[in-house]
Amino acid sequence: MDHWPAITAVIPTRNRTGLLQETIDSILGQDYPGELTCVAVFDQSPPDGSFAREAPGRRVVVTANTRNPGIAGARNTGVLSDDGELVAFCDDTDLWLPHKLRSQVTALGTGHFVTCGVELFNDEVSFARSVAAPSVTLEDLLRKQLPSMHPSTYLMRRDAMVNGFGLVSEELPGGYGEDYELLLRAARFGPITNLAETGVRLRLHNSSYFSIVKTCGTISSALRWMLERYPEFAGAPGGYAQLSGKIAFAEATLGHTSQALRWIGRTVRRRPWEPRAYLALAVAAGVPADAIVSRLHRMGRGI
Repeated sequence: MDHWPAITAVIPTRNRTGLLQETIDSILGQDYPGELTCVAVFDQSPPDGSFAREAPGRRVVVTANTRNPGIAGARNTGVLSDDGELVAFCDDTDLWLPHKLRSQVTALGTGHFVTCGVELFNDEVSFARSVAAPSVTLEDLLRKQLPSMHPSTYLMRRDAMVNGFGLVSEELPGGYGEDYELLLRAARFGPITNLAETGVRLRLHNSSYFSIVKTCGTISSALRWMLERYPEFAGAPGGYAQLSGKIAFAEATLGHTSQALRWIGRTVRRRPWEPRAYLALAVAAGVPADAIVSRLHRMGRGI
């Protein structure tokens, strides 16, 4: 390529300084020839200036979240704090492989958004996950959530985001599902480019701020918000069933049996074989929700 655009990598972080350094090192260690700025945005925790550094073509900036508390506000703070032509996201527990940015920028071309494959790992297991298609449309995302299109793989044109499909939504209850909602809006703007090759390692851990067992009330509210604001789901029964099945599981975990049964019914009517409906039914019948979630995590899956 004749031109390697400057990239801003945004890391929202909260009380994970031990893992944060590994994440920053994986970003600074990219074999990308262009300029790279890493913005560590401390959310609901005091900024740690010891992470800041500067070298030729590479720098780390530390700042506080100046918008709404939560991951959406933190990401938007990072996006608006720098003027790199491209913007990338990375969670503070994840790691980029050295070729990630070079491969994605090459594949992006004149597009506005690109993702890549991932590897989920911990000390015991690892699982590769990717979308095979080189391009993902809004219809694809409505039919089925694609969890391997993880926010730590996102690389976007800053102008398309700020002046086109928009920043990360800070309206979603609790910020849950903000990554999927951003994908939906970006896909409305135009097809998303995708690389099947692995570019990011996602650490499997039990300290997520969005554990479905701990925050099921927020999850239920956020997913109902999404179904209301995307009427396109009416024409995508599989995608609707995935979200309604999660709502059913959350309501069952809360002990709201009548609500859980109502959402189970909606799920099964649209997709009779949707497994989340039957997992929700198991929880409503007394099976501990955390046992189900733990078993799924050991398989590299989630609700």
